[in-house]
Amino acid sequence: MNLRIFFILPFLLFSFSLLSITNVHADLVEGKNYTVLKSPQPTRDESKIEVLEFFWYGCPHCDSLHPHVKAWAKTIPADVDFRYVPAIFRPNWTMGAKVFYTIEAMGLLDSLHDKIYQATHREKIDLNDEAVLFGWIEKQGIDRKKFEDTFRSFSVQNQVAKSTQMSRQYQLTGVPALVVNGKYLTSAGMSPTPDETIKTLNALIEKARKEK
Repeated sequence: MNLRIFFILPFLLFSFSLLSITNVHADLVEGKNYTVLKSPQPTRDESKIEVLEFFWYGCPHCDSLHPHVKAWAKTIPADVDFRYVPAIFRPNWTMGAKVFYTIEAMGLLDSLHDKIYQATHREKIDLNDEAVLFGWIEKQGIDRKKFEDTFRSFSVQNQVAKSTQMSRQYQLTGVPALVVNGKYLTSAGMSPTPDETIKTLNALIEKARKEK
């Protein structure tokens, strides 16, 4: 191999990588791709970059973005702490939050989270009706009484109250909303496609990582 090429090639590869990273950040425009929260919020683990997805099961945009967020969550690096947070803007959103925190408490999030979106948006099942919800849960092979007891527990009620508070503290105006490190917020409405939303999310994570 020509020695000149041997030494130049690694330099070119490094320069290309650096250019790619620079372009990602250059594409980020505050007020267009993301906003900065007026009152940044504390994260639960300061050693990691926190990502929160605020959602509502009844939201069609959340339903559309969910498969992309789920796929992204399988590839996140070790320094990222991701979790779902059910937003509550209106009284009728409370039911979805109670369902979420119930299945989370019962260790059923991985098996039922997708199914709830499916039931709500494609099967048109009204899971806001308790009788319908409990019947549907039973059909999934879940202990109905255990689900109902957890659903009505103080712990779930407390989590729902916390979600209501967080929806205000994070200055949310709609869902789905993704908040990076308690500071940067982006949403589906700020990107033309779900893929672009994920690209913006990754760029904001890199931005937060550099700031650390």
